[in-house]
Amino acid sequence: MGKTSSKLLSRRKRIARIRKKVSGDVSRPRLRVFRSSVHFYAQIIDDQKGYTLLSGSTSDKEFQIADNETKVESAKRLGLLIAQRAKSHGIEKVVFDRGGYLYHGRVRSFSEGAREGGLQF
Repeated sequence: MGKTSSKLLSRRKRIARIRKKVSGDVSRPRLRVFRSSVHFYAQIIDDQKGYTLLSGSTSDKEFQIADNETKVESAKRLGLLIAQRAKSHGIEKVVFDRGGYLYHGRVRSFSEGAREGGLQF
């Protein structure tokens, strides 16, 4: 078992542990995040029906990353964008799923941006 696969296995265990406790429904859908080495992705999911209500990422065509912008700053701007999209869909309260990542850096910046945009969690 290589280094990468053991890290991935540990993260999958953390995700399963979190998902036992965190679930989204119609009144409070789940806000799920994923971060790659370059981009940051987020989706709002209704777990009872099993589909994604809306999503966004830093790789979207409408989301332009400035040359001097850090990944943390772009994650915060994405949080504001997701909050704006959620408000237009009538979603104000969500359950935050950090996706097995520690709550710091891009994940924390994204959640602060979403809160500034008006989402409650």
